[in-house]
Amino acid sequence: MAFGWIDEQAELRRRAGLVRTLRPRPAESPLLDLASNDYLGLARHPEVTEGAARAARTWGGGATGSRLVTGTTELHAELERELADFCGFEAALVFSSGYAANLAAVTALAPHGSLIVSDAGNHASLIDGCRLARGTTQVVAHSEPDAVRKALHTYDGPAVVVSDTVFSVDGDAAPLARFAEVCREHGAGLVVDDAHGLGVLGDGGRGAPHAAGLAGADDVVVTVTLSKSFGSQGGAVLGPARVIDHLVNAARTFIFDTGLAPAAAGAALAALRLLRREPERAARARMVASELHTRLTAAGLEAVRPDAAVVSVRAPSPEEAVLWAADCRAAGLAVGCFRPPSVPDGISRLRLTARADLSEGQIERAVRVIGETRP
Repeated sequence: MAFGWIDEQAELRRRAGLVRTLRPRPAESPLLDLASNDYLGLARHPEVTEGAARAARTWGGGATGSRLVTGTTELHAELERELADFCGFEAALVFSSGYAANLAAVTALAPHGSLIVSDAGNHASLIDGCRLARGTTQVVAHSEPDAVRKALHTYDGPAVVVSDTVFSVDGDAAPLARFAEVCREHGAGLVVDDAHGLGVLGDGGRGAPHAAGLAGADDVVVTVTLSKSFGSQGGAVLGPARVIDHLVNAARTFIFDTGLAPAAAGAALAALRLLRREPERAARARMVASELHTRLTAAGLEAVRPDAAVVSVRAPSPEEAVLWAADCRAAGLAVGCFRPPSVPDGISRLRLTARADLSEGQIERAVRVIGETRP
């Protein structure tokens, strides 16, 4: 029977308790949300939703084609200019998703004969980019500049180091300045994914590379997503203009993909302009994360100190992590649940996302529910 092996795989997942299911949410949910990545609380902000609606009314429901055919509107160009300016880079290129942006950056900047040095904690999109690239990939220990140095020292040729800026599982930040120093010692490029840093870290939320003094560097390329702090959809690559021009001509997920829908571009642009006016939102998101960590730790839970807006709480086992998350949901709190094989370190945890719009009462309620439902 065609695809008969799928049934075998499904049974193995069922036995291991690893079946994933979709859970459609209603437009108005009674749950307190600490599971989404809406760090600045902008996904439903009136200015952001109006930006989406206005763009759809002006440009239509879809981009109508790839960026190189009909999929680039004046709105896309405006978003790219303002995003590059905000983050401190020479140019930007918008993609239909952050995943597509990562695939583009890694594959287009690591041709045959090059070395890719990839952090062991990198997101799946960076890992897939390494797998698709024609260069040779070497995975190194998590957030270890010396391991990166050793990998580069053994290779004589073009190289690029690839890392998240803030890792999505535990919310820890990469040592970007030290990575850049090591790269420069060996003439290597640095490609970093700032999905969880943009809007949260740096001056007014300009991102982790900006905070590390790397914005605008000619040997640094940054990818971002528009679906987290900006409450929209899509992704972008930021960097020197010559790198962006290269992506336009060489990145397959740009050339052959339909452009980002105008509504998403309009929402992202509105969110960006809102953050410019209200830079305190970034500091508020960091403060909420720190407060969650302090209170959870005081309650006797093993929480990882956050470097941005992700707070990780360790669970005793995969099974107990699933039950813990379910009990939280039953008590009115939505939290993330990460467990093997999704986490490379084999440690199961609840993953909480701090939001700038959480009130004191909501923070208190979240901590109380997590403590009362602990395994």
